Amino acid sequence: MNCRTILATAVSATAILASLPALAQSAAERAVEAAKQYAGTEITIVWEAGLQALDPLNFSGPKWKELTGIDVKVIEVPTAEMFTKILQEHRAGTGAYDALNVIPSWMADLARAGALEPLDPYVDKYGYRDELQTIAPVYRDNQMLVGDTIYGFPDDGDVFVFYYRTDVLGDPEIQAAFKEAKGYDLPVPPTDWQQFYDVSCFITEHTGGKPYGAGLFRDPPYAQQMFQERFRVAGGKFFDPETMQATVNSEAGVGVFQSMLEENKCMPPGVETWGFVENLAAFLQGDTAMTISWPPYGRWAAGYGLDQEAFSWVPKSQIAGKVGYALTPGGHPQLASGFSLAVSSDSNNKEAAYLFIQWLNSEEVSIDRVQLPYALRDPFRDSHFTSEEYKSRWPEAPQYLEALQAGAVSGILDLSLLQTDRYEEALRQGISRLWAGEDPQAILDDVAAQWDAITERVGVDAQREAYLDWSSKPNAYPN
Repeated sequence: MNCRTILATAVSATAILASLPALAQSAAERAVEAAKQYAGTEITIVWEAGLQALDPLNFSGPKWKELTGIDVKVIEVPTAEMFTKILQEHRAGTGAYDALNVIPSWMADLARAGALEPLDPYVDKYGYRDELQTIAPVYRDNQMLVGDTIYGFPDDGDVFVFYYRTDVLGDPEIQAAFKEAKGYDLPVPPTDWQQFYDVSCFITEHTGGKPYGAGLFRDPPYAQQMFQERFRVAGGKFFDPETMQATVNSEAGVGVFQSMLEENKCMPPGVETWGFVENLAAFLQGDTAMTISWPPYGRWAAGYGLDQEAFSWVPKSQIAGKVGYALTPGGHPQLASGFSLAVSSDSNNKEAAYLFIQWLNSEEVSIDRVQLPYALRDPFRDSHFTSEEYKSRWPEAPQYLEALQAGAVSGILDLSLLQTDRYEEALRQGISRLWAGEDPQAILDDVAAQWDAITERVGVDAQREAYLDWSSKPNAYPN
């Protein structure tokens, strides 16, 4: 190679390198540098109304403005309305939304409707693909793709966690009495639903309800997610994959319904109406010895961040230092809801919106966001679970993060189909009828018939394709 060729090659290589993001920078830094070209503009992002929105309102939005000069307008929408509003805006073509928060189980519907922008070109342009691999596999492999295309960045490690009072279950007098009554050692914690029932009812009877052995949220929108988990742990499958006939009314489904009814008898009166707040209050006030909920319960039970004004509605924890964390009975907790960051296909600011969500989701920024007491973003990266800073937040934080990490391995996905909300609504109505005293088999036969009718309206072939795509994911059913 002569000198002229060498010089030309060097100039060409320099030009190519100059046109690429500086890969020596972090993913967060690359996003910031690229976004500065949009300084003075505004992007909108849809966020769950309430505590969740305090992240972009109080922390990440102002920080992004400081770093890039881009304003972030937060559009708060109640969770129950988010899917509908995103789809309505897309069909209207308003371009009102730039970045989106979507529950992963919605992604198949939204992507097939054309509402979500494919993110692969941006991921490669801004060198983010390698860092995506450090998201815990259960979220990365299940909540990012529709088919082979990236439509969202998993951004919230929502998973059900089993919480139990170490002072109650570890009480030597209670343990001795349980052994005498049941013939086996009191499990700390229970690892299957029969053990949960035995321990819950024994504690309630032994203490006279001070505390009750357990309390769970039973309000149908929450209870249907718990049913999804327990049904599969019991061996149930939602559909026959060949015919797409619903099989939710199988022996497994009826058995779970019957167990849920029996368990309520050992819980506080009125538990059938408990939602997130009622269940939280009972646990933090020491009225129940065991419960299941999302990760924030674990932080709040320890008193972490509850001195902030945003938590004026949360009862002061009476159980700090007395809480253990574990997988839910059966060992396969539901990855209930959660959020992924996406870009609207109708946005007029797609590049700026993408850069914002890369920055938000990055390893560098997300570790701060998941530690915000008020933001309800839960750990979802491998580095979040092992963070020494996070482990130092309260004495039991290492055990808390260990339980979350275990759930990020064995957790199972929310059902995700075309028009998933219609299937879930039928199940919610079924649970209301269960609490009203109707026969479990009859209820689930009716739910299955409703599911079959929905499948027919959607189209059996289209729904089969969506179901097979979902059920082929590694965490759709327990291994």
